[in-house]
Amino acid sequence: MFSKSITDKSITKMSHNITIDDAHDDIVYPSALPFVLIHLGCVAAIWSGVTWQAITICAALYVLRMFAIGAGYHRYFSHRSYSTSRVFQFILAFLAQSNAQKSVLWWAAKHRHHHLHSDTPQDVHSPGHKGFLYSHLGWIFDRRHDKADLVKVADFAKFPELMWLHKFEVLPAVVVAVLCFLAAGWSGLVVGFLWSTVLLYHATFCINSLAHVHGRKRYVTGDESRNNWILAIFTMGEGWHNNHHAYQSSVRQGFRWWELDTTYYILRALSWLGIVWDLKTPPEQVMRNEQRLGARVINRAAEQLAARFNPERIALAITSALRSSELIALRELSQARCHTADVLTTLHLPTRDELLAQAQAMFARTRSLDEIVDRAYQLLLGSVGSQLDLHLQLRPQLA
Repeated sequence: MFSKSITDKSITKMSHNITIDDAHDDIVYPSALPFVLIHLGCVAAIWSGVTWQAITICAALYVLRMFAIGAGYHRYFSHRSYSTSRVFQFILAFLAQSNAQKSVLWWAAKHRHHHLHSDTPQDVHSPGHKGFLYSHLGWIFDRRHDKADLVKVADFAKFPELMWLHKFEVLPAVVVAVLCFLAAGWSGLVVGFLWSTVLLYHATFCINSLAHVHGRKRYVTGDESRNNWILAIFTMGEGWHNNHHAYQSSVRQGFRWWELDTTYYILRALSWLGIVWDLKTPPEQVMRNEQRLGARVINRAAEQLAARFNPERIALAITSALRSSELIALRELSQARCHTADVLTTLHLPTRDELLAQAQAMFARTRSLDEIVDRAYQLLLGSVGSQLDLHLQLRPQLA
């Protein structure tokens, strides 16, 4: 099983298997069939019965496998927020894949892509761009997301045992299902395995959907990630999503002492036993919300701020207010300066103070607020300038 490691060349080749034809929005219904059958299988409890033994298995599997999702799929394979041995790495991967949420390589590759493009049109599951239902579960069955981009997870794809699990991604789930049946019969399979699996599906998916819609923002992250204490309870700490987006490599996601993060507590205990180590935590500047934001976050926040002002309506108001002679002068001046945006500062536009007031209402406290406002003002000038250019071009009487 643990044969020679995969080469970088083979990783690149496998990642390029995603063709242009895969970039469709349609749903691959055959791949959704097992997911639907698992949900329907839960109804079989009518015939299998619900025993206390099966309920105990269900609860135990939920906790164990939720830990594997948070500590394995997410904090280790996606963000490398701590270190561990190769043996425990494989155990984590096996337990995580027993959730039937595809391989750790697929999961980590998609999640890394999500953070790179969070809540932009390129995000794999943004409720703001594709709708709540698609972000919750529809994206999983979209043809474009069927394969894993192994280049994004080359640090783990080099391990042959993880590639073996990637190839046989459903095997861990089948093994756990069989063990549940052997332990408690049909009730163990239906209630113990299927019920806990479905609960884990939707608890996990809520982080992609609900945690980008409902909750509080402590940090400016350039996206819609939010802290949701209810989700944090059911996901053993994953609900502190805005914290996580503010400092992604932190093994601790509940930054405050009152923010329950059971996954982190377990990992701390494992670190005392030497099973995991090098647990990364947020620096004091982040904890105090005094860190300087990166250029990418500033740009995204500025885009959100500029979007609150309608450049088309502003351009229309300007052209409507000016007389024809003034429009001719504006056109000549804009042509001389190459772009209308260069002369907009002489016109009546939303002031920087207006943008600052809007920013203060939109965003959490941050040291980079002035940078966000300045960038948003530049973006707004450019957008209004482009709209004015278009309006001037559509006025043939000015030619």
